[in-house]
Order: sequence, then structure tokens, then C-alpha cells
Amino acid sequence: MSHEEEGPIPTLDEYNALIAKLEEVRAQLVRDARDELSVTPNSEIIAEWISGANALLSQAADFDGPEDNGFSNMIGLGDHIAETVGETPPPVLVPNYDNAVRRERVRAVGDLYYIYQHERAGVFRAILKLQALFRSGEVRLSDGPGAMALYQFDRKRVLRYTARDRFSAYRKVFGYTDANVPPGSQPNTAFHGLLSNFCEHVSRFFGDKRVSEVLRPDGSRETFGSMAVVRRAGLDLRHNLKQVSYGHIAVLRSEVMILLREAFEILGASDIVNLFGADNGWDVLEEIQKRYLSETSNASQRSRLAMSGRNILAWLAEDHLLTNVRIDFEAFLEGIIDDCDDWRTSAESVGLAILDKKPQGNVIPMKRSG
Repeated sequence: MSHEEEGPIPTLDEYNALIAKLEEVRAQLVRDARDELSVTPNSEIIAEWISGANALLSQAADFDGPEDNGFSNMIGLGDHIAETVGETPPPVLVPNYDNAVRRERVRAVGDLYYIYQHERAGVFRAILKLQALFRSGEVRLSDGPGAMALYQFDRKRVLRYTARDRFSAYRKVFGYTDANVPPGSQPNTAFHGLLSNFCEHVSRFFGDKRVSEVLRPDGSRETFGSMAVVRRAGLDLRHNLKQVSYGHIAVLRSEVMILLREAFEILGASDIVNLFGADNGWDVLEEIQKRYLSETSNASQRSRLAMSGRNILAWLAEDHLLTNVRIDFEAFLEGIIDDCDDWRTSAESVGLAILDKKPQGNVIPMKRSG
């Protein structure tokens, strides 16, 4: 189809004229809403509307542009020779980098973080110790549901991703543990600092919001918190997650999540809970660590780190950070404020919240468990 059939191609002069008209509309809207904006600050809505209109203009220019992007006109070839720069096609931007994130891969990283914290809590070590006690007859287990599940758990030794593979993935994706990374990759030593930084800025944003609500109870001005700072911290973390989410992370996550669930079914089985005089699987885990592994349990803190960290990373998989309307931004961010506070508090409890300036500060040796 020829360009004549598609319609006239917009020129740079025409495009600039449309942009100028949009800016005139913006100025008129602000003037008309001056009294209302002095009481209720909703100027971001005007900015969002103008930005959307600009985006539509850019998309239209890209869609209607010539096949050679206007080079023929500029250099004087063809039927339509540009006599001035204004007669050339309007510029078209490349896709925004911050939009190019696959939700599924980032969510897989969040699940792997959840797995790591449970492994760090000692779940798999406890299961292997319980298996050893069961085989030796040191504990009074025989033919109950927990005993049978322990017997069947041996089948999991044929799984593709062993402890060596899991630890290697933790080092590659989070920079945690001292395991070797897969050939060709590097430890992601920046992750912990970026996650800590993002949680800190989210907490500070809502802290500033509370202060502003006290000083300005009538809501006549916008809050003190900086959207730009939170957005930059979140986008830095999201970019980092994007770079480490390639490879076998998604399938490893799926396999080990099944293993983790079955491990907790064993710890929570009625005969095993009764054996240790416990109330639930977490109590059994702590008893095994205390009695047989000579470890101080931090299961409570690790559990909160697992849940809050997974929720934060899953939130970053969406495009909530990209909104420019403050009321929308705050509403989206409300979804993880408690998780960010939980993560920071729990990380402080286990000595992980301080941002170590040295990359090796987060390389923590960890016992392997099968």
C-alpha cells in the first residue's frame, strides 16, 4: 500500500505544532483549576493526561512514518524532497527500558528468595537429620504418616537440582552463600544492598507521609515523600533482578517448591509432632535444631524474611513504579509498606540489614543439606 493510500505523513513542523497545542491545553487546565489545586493538589492528573496524549502522538508518528524513516526526504531523493528540517518526519523514541521486564521471571526470583530463606532456616537439614534418626531407631517412629513420608522422601534424591545446584543458584541470583556460581556467570553481590535500599526508601516515604499528615491535617498540600527516590530505588532493584532471572531459575524454583512443601508436611505430621511434644511443624524444626544440630533457631525471622521478600519482589514484577500520579503511586505502594517494614525488622534481627559497602559482606557460609 502506498503512502498516498495511507494518508499524508506528518512532518516535524506539524508534530511540533501539535505538541505546542498540548502545552497550551496544559497551561489552560492549570489556570482553570488554580483555585481547586490550591485546596486539593491533583496536578499529577493533568500531567498524566498530557503525557498520555504525547505518547499517543508519538505512536501515531511511528505508525504513519515512511518505510525508510525519512532518510530519502532528508538527503534529497524521491518525490518528496525536504526543503527545510521542519518538513522531515518527526522523531520517534525507542522503547522505554524500564518497561521491558518479564513478570514471570521476576516472580520466579521472588519464589527462589522464599526458598533460600527457608533453607537458611534449616528445613532441609532438619529433614535429613530426622531421616538419620529414623533409620537408626533413635526416635520412636515406626509406621505413622510422618514415618512413611520420611521413607518416601528418599525418592527426592533423584531430583535434578541438588543442594549444590541450589546453593550455586543462591550465589548467582542473590550473592548469598559461598558456593561457586555456574560457569560463565558472576555472583550478584549488589542484590542485598539494592533490596535494603528499596525497603528503606519505601519506609521513609510513608514516614514522611505520616509527618505531613500531622502538619497538614486538612490535606491541602501533597505529602513530603519523594516518589522519584522510591521509583529510582525500585527500578534499580528491578533491573538487577532482570539480569539474573535468565536460565534455569524458573524450573529450579518449581521443583524445589514441591520439595519444600513435602518437607513441611513431614515436620507437621501427627506422629512427628507428638514425638517432640510440639504444636506444629515450626516447633518440630526448632526442637531438632536445638537437640540434634546444636543450632540456635532463627526460624521466626527467616519465615518473615521469606514472606515479605517474596511479596516485595512479586510487587516489583508489575509496573506500579511507572505511574506518575501521586495518589495512584501511594495506593500501589501501600501494598508493600508492611512487607518492607517486616523485612527491615527481621533483617536487623539476624544481622543482615546493615548495608555493607564491601561486596563480600553478604557472602555467608552455609551448611549443605543434601
